[in-house]
Amino acid sequence: MLRRRRTLAGPQSPHCVVDGTPCLAFCSNDYLGLANHPQLVSALQQGAGRWGVGAGAAHLVSGHFAAHQQFEAEFAAFAAKPAALLFSTGYMANLGAVQALAGKNDTIFADKLNHASLNDAMLLSRAEVKRYRHGDMAQLARLLETAARGRKLIITDAVFSMDGDVASLPELLALCERHDAWLLVDDAHGFGVLGEQGRGALAHFGLQSPRIIYMATLGKAAGVSGAIVAAEQVVIDTLVNHARSYVYTTAAPPALACALSRSLELIAQGDALRARLQQSIAQLRRGLSGLPWKLMPSSTAIQPLLVGDNQQALQLSEALRARGIWVPAIRPPTVPPGTARLRITLSAAHSEAEVAQLTEALHELAH
Repeated sequence: MLRRRRTLAGPQSPHCVVDGTPCLAFCSNDYLGLANHPQLVSALQQGAGRWGVGAGAAHLVSGHFAAHQQFEAEFAAFAAKPAALLFSTGYMANLGAVQALAGKNDTIFADKLNHASLNDAMLLSRAEVKRYRHGDMAQLARLLETAARGRKLIITDAVFSMDGDVASLPELLALCERHDAWLLVDDAHGFGVLGEQGRGALAHFGLQSPRIIYMATLGKAAGVSGAIVAAEQVVIDTLVNHARSYVYTTAAPPALACALSRSLELIAQGDALRARLQQSIAQLRRGLSGLPWKLMPSSTAIQPLLVGDNQQALQLSEALRARGIWVPAIRPPTVPPGTARLRITLSAAHSEAEVAQLTEALHELAH
């Protein structure tokens, strides 16, 4: 169960050197292959040349730069929301948003497979917490009917990080409207990949509502760093004043915001990248049929191969490493007991031949 870090000797890429050994990687969340894109590198360099390296202070002191302001406005327009607020990480965005919007007289309703940051956030909020079985809308409806007075907040991943499935956001929004609740959507693994122009899970379902608080991370498909929350102006004003992980931390370097502005343009223009990613997903799912391990149902870049036993999952991962392929084994407590798996993640940067190399290796190991 001991975890240890792997060290990369080069930029993020399907082909990398890990702990001194070259390998083909299927474990990055760089879904569009933008993390080492020359235009983003150039935008970051130019931003540092103009704005310097550090922000120097919190946003509410003297650390809020024009570059931050510009990206927030651009993202709000891209997400079809009135306003947006930039955070240093996705973890901090979830901690800040949930803690600012729900307190000890309120109730939070959470999917049991939500990301750890959402779980920690709801505990810190001191609100009453009611968790529903993964994707069980009937149980959630019953919980909402028995909720006490106060603000009601439903929180959910859009794409679940270890299973790769997509939340039933239209049903969740309908329940919010029926029970006068807010809906906080963590679209860490959907933004840039799902929906028209990569606008994310809300665009994927065609959803718009002032009840929705939308969070997207910017270090996955966007290829840079940070996270952003988009919502009604009154929600963003509340976060500026009450989200402790925003108020009491030094702002991210403004040069990162310059890179993010360029990333947003590349995402909007990235239909060919998303099409390539979908081709790889289809190829992988075809290629992994007939294995003794179950490929879990997922239409996203996250393709979990369910092994079950912890030791067997580790052995399978190590056997792939011996063949020059890096796919991490995910074990409890990250996933429920008895569901250890290989978490295969695909990128638009993977070629057809590279996906075939992975599928062939797994079939060899199965025999």
